[in-house]
Amino acid sequence: MTPLDGPEATPEEFRAALGQLASGVVLVTAHDAEDGPRGEDVGMTATAFLSVSLDPPLVLISVREDSRMEDVLSRVETWAVSVLAADQRTAAARFAMKGRVSDRLLFADLPHHRGEQSGSPLVDGALATVECRTVDRISAGDHVLFIGHVLEAKVGAPTGGPLLYFRGQYRHLS
Repeated sequence: MTPLDGPEATPEEFRAALGQLASGVVLVTAHDAEDGPRGEDVGMTATAFLSVSLDPPLVLISVREDSRMEDVLSRVETWAVSVLAADQRTAAARFAMKGRVSDRLLFADLPHHRGEQSGSPLVDGALATVECRTVDRISAGDHVLFIGHVLEAKVGAPTGGPLLYFRGQYRHLS
């Protein structure tokens, strides 16, 4: 990617401006079969998740380059996304921690089940879940965009509103 000519917002200006946009919070998960005899589940909190196409059903997730999740999604074909409910703030915060060695303990006390299509953890009580197969990978600055073909999509039991991220904090609809 070649640098653009002309002015550019500073990271601080960019973060402050985009912090004014409320985003839904999701937990992206994958099962890394290559990590040990039983493999390991990997999870990451994200706010950059969106629908791309209805036909075929495609979604996009943005993952920091050189992160554990980027490494895993580059090797495995399938992954999943759980759209978190307002009462799942603790799970979101735990999977957003940087520098974790393993996610094994985080999944140990998180109620979840395995997706039939991806084998990835799906959060119990999530507003919705989608299981995907990567169809494209696009380098974009310090992130990588993964476009996933949705293999299965389910709506959870509607018990509350969504967990949102706004102005640097987790929020919920009033």
